[in-house]
Amino acid sequence: MKRFLFALLLVLGTTQAFSQNGIGIKAGLSSTKIDFDNENFVPSDAQTGYHIGLFGRFGGAGFFVQPELLFTQTSGEFAYVPSGVTGSSAPENYEAEFNRLDIPVMVGFRFFKVLRVMAGPIASININSELKNAVETVDDADFNGATFGYQAGLGVDIGNLSVEGKYEGGLSKVTDNIGSFSTDNRINQWVLSVGFRLF
Repeated sequence: MKRFLFALLLVLGTTQAFSQNGIGIKAGLSSTKIDFDNENFVPSDAQTGYHIGLFGRFGGAGFFVQPELLFTQTSGEFAYVPSGVTGSSAPENYEAEFNRLDIPVMVGFRFFKVLRVMAGPIASININSELKNAVETVDDADFNGATFGYQAGLGVDIGNLSVEGKYEGGLSKVTDNIGSFSTDNRINQWVLSVGFRLF
């Protein structure tokens, strides 16, 4: 009898864990900032972007894998300050706009049936990115076709509804150079998403 009750509890627990699996839609906002390893480029305040797409969640017994496919639009502002220029000279301001396909793959654990902790890699494929208001000094930016980074964060599930907050850090350069300047520029951002499991 004890074995039967234990087996029943195990089956019910596994069923509950797998009942959180499925595929859904998600959308949200991001707060993005571009970091530079070059004293000539000074990043401005974080800029707001958005994302929309699909997610899947698969696993059991508290463990899950969550792949996502998202269209993301972000931007970043920065100033170009020529070397040796005094503080009385106004810097040149620029804005970069990024349109990309993001493919994060989160791995994590579920606690208390509603709380999730997760982390994993993200690959970003450039769709159409550009440097706005470019002039002779900073005349072009050759955006890389793909970049890689990481994400980590928390999620809360209420029925089919999910709310997630994640931090994303860049592991590879967005461009190899801006104009004639070599720079190690990476995208870092905070991401807030709302998802709904369809089935």
